[in-house]
Amino acid sequence: MAITPETIKRVTADLYDRSLRFIPKDSKAALSRADSLETNETARHTLQTMLKSADQAEKSWRFVCSDSGVPVYVIKVGTQARFEGNVRKAIVDGFAELVASIQPPLLPHVTNPLTLERGHSGRHMPIVTFDMVDDCDFIDITCSPKALGSGRWSAMEIFSFPDIPTIEAYVLDVVRKAGSQPCPPVVVGVGIGGTFDYACKLAKEATLRPIGQSHAEAMVAEMEQRLLTAVNKTGFGPMGTGGDSTATAVHVDYAAGHGFTPVAVTFNCWINRRTRARLHNDGRVEVVE
Repeated sequence: MAITPETIKRVTADLYDRSLRFIPKDSKAALSRADSLETNETARHTLQTMLKSADQAEKSWRFVCSDSGVPVYVIKVGTQARFEGNVRKAIVDGFAELVASIQPPLLPHVTNPLTLERGHSGRHMPIVTFDMVDDCDFIDITCSPKALGSGRWSAMEIFSFPDIPTIEAYVLDVVRKAGSQPCPPVVVGVGIGGTFDYACKLAKEATLRPIGQSHAEAMVAEMEQRLLTAVNKTGFGPMGTGGDSTATAVHVDYAAGHGFTPVAVTFNCWINRRTRARLHNDGRVEVVE
């Protein structure tokens, strides 16, 4: 058997739809933990309102936030996966069909960056990145829509042979400039090294790591913890209400590179939209989250 365009179309549309209507389990648990530890009364009330809003959206099958963002997919393609037909076209067609049928309707967030014309379709939309994975016979699709609040404040700078304190200082500088605009508590993704484009990719994919899962290397895990502690001392708090809960996680990843070292920082808002499924050669669709 082979993975068909019809399956890809249906699954990618469903992942985007579901990502708008609930928050991941690990994100909900992180918000609950933040509520139990928060020392600011207004911040606690804000966290409780977030949790209630998320529960109500899931129960009524409504959107958690009116800014549905734009569909972004990270796809890991197994080297032994088999396909029929056009994969990219299936994703585009799935999004178009969803736009025509989804309730409530999607606001026209897709924007031409040159003309500022807004709609539901556009060049390279949906945004999709593909990676190959050895010894797998399935494709793994993660949908993580990007909205204005979290997307606007991402940043990247290239250093020459920076030390770890310099890197950490830059991350905190980006967080301070962003303030409460990314709708905290946020997940902060940091990509270090590689090339200009690869550091940004690392940062984006770092935000997709489940909350509570530290980097496998002790040095990087310690860096994540230091940064999380420092970010939560900024005092922005949930939706800018103050307190100890500006971030639920800081996830760092890195790649070897040259002497120039890009450092990219990006954010996921408190909803932390993330849905994921695997499509197997035998026709099975495995919902991962």
